[in-house]
Amino acid sequence: MPVRNEEAHLADSVARVLAQQYAGEFELVLAVGPSKDRTEEIAWQIASGDPRLTVVKNPSGKIASAMNAAIKAARYDVITRIDGHAMLPDGYLTTAVQTLLATGADDVGGVMAAEGVTPFQKAVAWSMTSPVGMGSAANHTGGQAGPADTVYLGVYRRDAIERVGGYDEAMIVAEDWELNYRIRAAGGLIWFTPELRVTYRPRATLYTLAHQHFRYGRWRRVVARRYPDTVNRRYLAAPAATAANLIGVVAGLIGVVGIAAQSPAAVEYLALGFVIPAVYLAGVAGAAALLARDLPLGVRWRVPAVLATMHMTWGLGFLTSPRKFARKRA
Repeated sequence: MPVRNEEAHLADSVARVLAQQYAGEFELVLAVGPSKDRTEEIAWQIASGDPRLTVVKNPSGKIASAMNAAIKAARYDVITRIDGHAMLPDGYLTTAVQTLLATGADDVGGVMAAEGVTPFQKAVAWSMTSPVGMGSAANHTGGQAGPADTVYLGVYRRDAIERVGGYDEAMIVAEDWELNYRIRAAGGLIWFTPELRVTYRPRATLYTLAHQHFRYGRWRRVVARRYPDTVNRRYLAAPAATAANLIGVVAGLIGVVGIAAQSPAAVEYLALGFVIPAVYLAGVAGAAALLARDLPLGVRWRVPAVLATMHMTWGLGFLTSPRKFARKRA
């Protein structure tokens, strides 16, 4: 479990792991990064009371380096990735290991079951699990069991991780996706099963949601540059919409200025560029009105802003991702 600034959730998340009813032995390794809260203190306090817990340092604070440090310290042949703000359901480890053995997969995982507490979080949770939000990926929306490109969290055969050299510590985001790509490229199998559902608490404000998805977009572009064969229409939808909206707004502003300055008609017609973002916003609002109609009103009216924020910041991150991010580790 890589943890950093998880004071609010760490104790509950660890308790869910330790309460697992599992026939074999298991341990929990907490890889603690530099935190601005009491995360490290809480980690040591919890570890002092249970021999199944180990705490290791993660000076860089990166998830990939945390995972490598935790795997190095771990004793067993199955490695389960857990987030510090994720709540494992009862029976998770048993189901995961049984699936790993039954399928012969190198990694199994399931659904990021986003569940909100506040009305805003509930709007984000709905958007994350809707095809109009995060797309149709099974690890967000669910689906039938079978081979997959990646899965949420992941229960790995240790030798599969070691065979491909571990996590790439150059990856700040999408480190699981990138690792799973290399496992698949080496002939391994990634297996999705809807039985593994882990509760995930979404971001609580529009700013933190925007920041999260901007980073997602930036690092998905890194994956696209490294592995061009992974690019598909689903991942290009948000960047295309963002680019179209930006072009429409810029053209519209030029047209408005042209009208004020009595410029030639060709310039004034550029004001029609505002039609592009207007159509997009109407589409987002229509999708929310149609698909989210069963949500409480206080949640439903927040959905269009959440969808637009997710699309536009993800797309902007993708479009502005520096090429230097795509460098592979030595």
